[in-house]
Amino acid sequence: MWRLLKTHFPEGCFRRQVPIRHFIADCASHRLRLVIEIDGGQHSPKADAARTRMIEAEGYRMIRFWNNDVLNNAHGCMIQLQEALQ
Repeated sequence: MWRLLKTHFPEGCFRRQVPIRHFIADCASHRLRLVIEIDGGQHSPKADAARTRMIEAEGYRMIRFWNNDVLNNAHGCMIQLQEALQ
C-alpha cells in the first residue's frame, strides 16, 4: 500500500502511522483529509465503528482495505482510491 500511495498518489503527501486523536492511522493524508486503514482478521465494522466515527468527526474520510486485497489485488485497491479521490 505504501508503494502504491507514493507512486500513484504523490500529491496526497501520505504518511504512515499517523496519530489522529488517540488512534494511530495506518496511512493518512492531511492534505486530502483521507485515512487509509489496512485491516486483518481482528477487525470488523462493528468493532471499528467507534474509531471510524471519531476519525471522521475530525474531518477525515476513511477507506478500509483487507490485508489480502492489498497483497493480492493492489491494482483493485488503486482503482478504489482513484474513485474515492475524484
